[in-house]
Amino acid sequence: MIKTIVVTGGTKGIGRAIIERFAGEGFHVLACARNTTDLTEMESLINASGEGQVKTFQADMSQRDQVAAFATWVLESTTVIDVLINNAGVFLPGSIEDEAEGNLELMIDTNLYSAYHLTRTLLPSMVAHGSGDIFNICSVASLKAYTNGGSYSISKFALYGFSQNLRYELKEKGLRVISVMPGATLTASWDGVDLPEERFIKATDVADSIWSTHQLSKNTVVEDIVIRPQLGDL
Repeated sequence: MIKTIVVTGGTKGIGRAIIERFAGEGFHVLACARNTTDLTEMESLINASGEGQVKTFQADMSQRDQVAAFATWVLESTTVIDVLINNAGVFLPGSIEDEAEGNLELMIDTNLYSAYHLTRTLLPSMVAHGSGDIFNICSVASLKAYTNGGSYSISKFALYGFSQNLRYELKEKGLRVISVMPGATLTASWDGVDLPEERFIKATDVADSIWSTHQLSKNTVVEDIVIRPQLGDL
């Protein structure tokens, strides 16, 4: 039976790597992102390769009504969700003292509320099925404060708290909840930074760790995946 994975923020970086990894394993992929052109390009490229099937939906996950629209589309597109990846996120550096007004609201909306509202809408279907994996893409910023972390770190601490509570609530219902906490990963967020590639985690390594965790027996859950550059955090 073909399995289904749902991925938010799927056209770039970690989300794109996850989609390519799971599609390569024959998964049916349901994905969203903000940019229609990027979605169309990804859908065409992966589907042409013959590995899995990708269907996409344009949505800005910082907007509650668009989260709801994506969730409705997912439930209309599949009867079983095997894997949910809450990956949509935004990073705006700055300190709490002097960051731009509205940074906290934007990052809470995107990094926390999108995962909260999407998961709540999809959960009845997953609970009824009695199995499934939920991966919340948190950050090492979920674990400790750092310079210019500001509201980003606050939002990722909150996402990690959501993830832990969800794990506690769902463990006896057959669903596994995994918090993924990557350090500096080579994505568009680091464009323009004058550092060599080897100082960053590869997005494909994050995707591979998620795939490996999904492959474990249902008797086992890796609750936290913490991934850092070999030479340490940036």
